[in-house]
Amino acid sequence: MSLKLGIVAFWKNYDRRAVIHSAQLAEELGYDSVWIPEAWAYEQFQLLTELALRTKTLKLATGIANVYSRSPGLLAMSAATLDEISEGRAIIGLGTSGKLVIENFHGVPYHKPLTRLRDTIGILRALWAGERLTPELTTLFEARHFKLEMTPRRASIPIYVASLQDKAITSIGALADGWLPTFWPYRHLDDGIALIAAGARGAGRDASAVDVAPFVGVVPLDDAAMARSLIKPMVSFYIGGMGTYYHAMFCRYGFQENADLVRDLYNAGKRREATAAVSDELIDAIAICGPAAYCRERLQDWHRHGVGTALINLPTGMPAEITDQLLKDVAP
Repeated sequence: MSLKLGIVAFWKNYDRRAVIHSAQLAEELGYDSVWIPEAWAYEQFQLLTELALRTKTLKLATGIANVYSRSPGLLAMSAATLDEISEGRAIIGLGTSGKLVIENFHGVPYHKPLTRLRDTIGILRALWAGERLTPELTTLFEARHFKLEMTPRRASIPIYVASLQDKAITSIGALADGWLPTFWPYRHLDDGIALIAAGARGAGRDASAVDVAPFVGVVPLDDAAMARSLIKPMVSFYIGGMGTYYHAMFCRYGFQENADLVRDLYNAGKRREATAAVSDELIDAIAICGPAAYCRERLQDWHRHGVGTALINLPTGMPAEITDQLLKDVAP
């Protein structure tokens, strides 16, 4: 199968009109999907509904919905409603988020994240299929009797899961339709794919049916150094300001010295120095920077390493002409 491309908006400084424009252009150019984030700004299902009414074929995905701030029942309702409005184009990207935002913004205890994720997926599947909730579906609350009093357009809406942890990635093979790795060095995606295959075997599923869909920073500029400089601030933030997961992953895949340096500078308040310290080698392992032809060639290399759908980050704070050119430069 050929590589599919999607676009991903950034949650901070989200510009509704700009994203609508990018989604419509992406649809014209043959992109497969648009992924809308959620943190502590806009609410993603309403944004996706807005896009559903302005597009015709583009798939519409949550990128990512956490499994704490909405109950499993509300997630099922929201997804089924979006799927009906969009005439069957919804995708649900799920994740566990992190303790700080879940407890200090949403006010929900951050208990048993993997169990919460697994049980949420099971409840979504059951409700979309028209089944009633039963106690066997979850240990997290007393699930009884309720079912959706509407008929979902599809009995099985695709579910993708964002995770970097081995147990959760293995469970994707058993439960989900896609994996959403973030900043995972692409030449090592086979490690995650092997975990998915193990989970699929245990569940009697076909692992090849699970889509590998990483978020990819693609910057098609002739000046590769300039292109990398646009990615480095976010990588610095993820290493130093987003807990231990990303730092640990980079250490595991051969970037410990650089990851330690960036983390230490970032945590010392030296944000500019931390950004400058991110190595070109690390950027090239997780992003694609250089002339447009090089970017298209490199996307195919990611495809050869197991990627089925590459989710390309839209630039933020840039003129519309820049974003339009990016979409055209790497269009499928």
